[in-house]
Amino acid sequence: MSGILLLVRRSLRQHALSTGITVASVALACGLVMAVFSIKTQTHEAFTGGDIGYDAVLGARGSQLQLVLNTVFHLETSPGNLPWQTYLDLKKDKQVELAIPYMLGDNYRGFRIVGTTEEIFDPFEYQEGKKFAFQPGGRAFDPALAEAVIGSYVAEKTGLTVGAHFNPYHGVDYDEKMKHDEDYVVVGVLEPTNTPSDRVLWIPIEGLFRMGGHTLRGTGKEFKAEAGKAIPDENKEVSAVMIKFRSEFAGMTLDQKINKQGNTATLAWPIGKVMLELFEKIGWIDRVLALVAYLVVLVAAGSILASIYNTMNERRREFAILRALGARKATVFSAIVAEAAAIAVLGSLFGFLVYATILSGAAAVIRAQTGVVLDVFRSGVVEPFGFALPVTVAAPLLMVLIGALAGVVPAIKAYSTDVASNLTPTS
Repeated sequence: MSGILLLVRRSLRQHALSTGITVASVALACGLVMAVFSIKTQTHEAFTGGDIGYDAVLGARGSQLQLVLNTVFHLETSPGNLPWQTYLDLKKDKQVELAIPYMLGDNYRGFRIVGTTEEIFDPFEYQEGKKFAFQPGGRAFDPALAEAVIGSYVAEKTGLTVGAHFNPYHGVDYDEKMKHDEDYVVVGVLEPTNTPSDRVLWIPIEGLFRMGGHTLRGTGKEFKAEAGKAIPDENKEVSAVMIKFRSEFAGMTLDQKINKQGNTATLAWPIGKVMLELFEKIGWIDRVLALVAYLVVLVAAGSILASIYNTMNERRREFAILRALGARKATVFSAIVAEAAAIAVLGSLFGFLVYATILSGAAAVIRAQTGVVLDVFRSGVVEPFGFALPVTVAAPLLMVLIGALAGVVPAIKAYSTDVASNLTPTS
């Protein structure tokens, strides 16, 4: 065994340039496979619900997917508004444990502003068992004042801190010409949650009702709030309501009542199922990326084969000498296969650097666009033989196996080296 290892080490050092190039191709292949499956696994879990702390979203009649993307992930545009009375009825419903109103429509430098109630901070849970926590010096807003609580990513990108003032901008797309006159003070910055909530500015829902240029149509007619005067409930409206049910049966009952029998609202329930349908529709993207990764693996395997095979002619005399000194054919064969496997092992180790680089870049883009945070140290999952394996284990093992198989062809060539003809003097 020590002799085989010596042969492998000498060969790798002697052909350092070709070995280095081959190792790089293996690293790219292994890193790409690991990154593709890790991104797929983590985004799938993040967007299909995971341990989300609420059960459903109620909004205007339309697409459930659009409703979830707009309300939960703060993407897309609002499908419309519902009368405020709808929220009040849900709040009184004995089947509903918690109902949180959402009013959307403004932004600050591209980050969504959400009007809601102080219940969003307590007792609401953004994930099962997790409530929003404030960074030191922060607190929840006063629903009667022009105060705001901002997500950690908003604070990071805008520089807003506790005590800072800002003016909202009309619409969900940032336009400097659409600046509101209303001035808000930041009273709290939330601890990072690694969810889309990190990209949100929360203000009292009354503030959005009274924002300049906003018109309420709760009764079907236009109504503009006046300073110092209360807004009648019948004029108020809400973009969506986040709901936590007391039981699964409650969700089934409301789904039947709202989605199948009604025609004025849409209940997105369960949220994970709605997002799963999206992933099923765009699943071909995952399959294409996986196919590309597998093709790169085959190219890397071909590189190993070509790198070793191309050295066979110059190494025939070396193998003949080894045979003449007593080395068995099996030893020569094993040395070549071990060399191919060693290249695959080195490439797999460097593949972790490629994996970390790709995943870090993808994580930065996904976080900036959706607020969802990918964990570089969390592995994706593959099921090669019907049971789940971490891709950071399966990919390197598969790469080493393929590398060893790629060494079989040049190993056969070395195995069949004729001793007598290759020991004949060349001059």
